[in-house]
Amino acid sequence: MFPREQAAWEAERENLAAVLGRYGVEVLRPRLLTEVEKAAGGSSGYANFFVRDPWFTVGAHVIEGGLQFPHRRHEVLTSRELLVERVMPSAAAYVALPSPAVPQAGEKNGAGPFLEGGDVLVLDKHVFVGESGMATNPAGREWLAKYLRPHGFTVTVLPMPPHVLHLDCAFGLVREGLLITCPDRLPAGPPAPLRDWEQIEVTEDEAAAMATNGLPIDSSTYITDPEFERVGKALQARGITVEYLYFTVSRSFGGAFRCSTQPLLRVN
Repeated sequence: MFPREQAAWEAERENLAAVLGRYGVEVLRPRLLTEVEKAAGGSSGYANFFVRDPWFTVGAHVIEGGLQFPHRRHEVLTSRELLVERVMPSAAAYVALPSPAVPQAGEKNGAGPFLEGGDVLVLDKHVFVGESGMATNPAGREWLAKYLRPHGFTVTVLPMPPHVLHLDCAFGLVREGLLITCPDRLPAGPPAPLRDWEQIEVTEDEAAAMATNGLPIDSSTYITDPEFERVGKALQARGITVEYLYFTVSRSFGGAFRCSTQPLLRVN
């Protein structure tokens, strides 16, 4: 419908893939939804903007989540062939959240359970899960905690204001000892394991534009948009190499670099 914007959007994704490739990251690309899959969304419609949300990894566990908005509930299908190809022959576990319940009369999206990758940040054996009411809900978070507990992981819930979609729209990990945070979106502050970390703070307006949604490639390299040069300079002052990429169209859909990627395997 908007060919100029579409071309710019695709170029943003190609440029991101090229930068990741330069740093030795193997980039896998999800396929498009088929016409049958689009039709399955019925009157709710369909979407396939960001690969961060329908599945995620915690250590050696690959987990398909459940998306709250009905038009997003088939997004995982575009990645599933890649997951089957890469995960099934490996030693990693491959599990899925129970399917969300059908909304009953008077319910907007139903009771869930809902669990979205944008709400999940992992630091060693700590798993931080954001809850604002827009995406992950208590049922999804409790399922994750129950599944991961025997494997030594601790799940900590981070409450957020109701207008914040995901946790990575409120704060992000840069490297050990350094994070970016929006205090207005994380009223209780960073979780206990991160309280002593140095914090680069951003405003509500900067967070709404996706200032916390950059992508650390490794402990010394970070991708962000030139829109956030102030944040980039603060990172550079702390020894971080900043790769700037224009991501204007992607950000207009409510996501940026972290939303556009989902690590399947991290290697040192």
